Amino acid sequence: MSDGPSRPRITPLADDRDPPPLNIFRTLARNKGLEKGFLALGGHLLFTGAVPEREREIVILRVGWRSGSEYEFGQHTTIGRRAGLTQGEIDRLADADGGEWSDADAALVDLADELCRDDIVTQSTWDRLAARWTEEQLLELLVLAGYYRLVSGMLNSVGVALEAGTPGWPAASSPVRWAPRDAAP
Repeated sequence: MSDGPSRPRITPLADDRDPPPLNIFRTLARNKGLEKGFLALGGHLLFTGAVPEREREIVILRVGWRSGSEYEFGQHTTIGRRAGLTQGEIDRLADADGGEWSDADAALVDLADELCRDDIVTQSTWDRLAARWTEEQLLELLVLAGYYRLVSGMLNSVGVALEAGTPGWPAASSPVRWAPRDAAP
């Protein structure tokens, strides 16, 4: 399910390191100013943020799937496993209804779905999240979802290719993007 390019629209910079940096970083290296800010925010969210890594990966994987970004989903499948997600949980994040989750995890799936669909979290989902997370963490969850929505859109539009050996979509998955808000039913 891709309307994206069949080959990269922006060629990643060559890199002699072994192994070379990921294609996303070699592509971003084409714009050093953008790369610096991109890596600063992404690095904070991944390495020093207030949201625990397992929950962070639930949001990232769901946003990647809802955004149709196989690259993002594949990279974070590996990261998600290291963060404690099971393959079954990762597979459920690539299911249209989200599958069965604890109430706390279901609220994270709903946050990702609602932001990808409507660009706002419903009051019901907010109340469920606010019962568990601090204000610092709530803000971070919103920025996390928005950042990875941006990343997914860039990856899809530029056509960044998955590295060899990186997982893609789960076998039975078909990403579901939301129709634009002004689209006729």
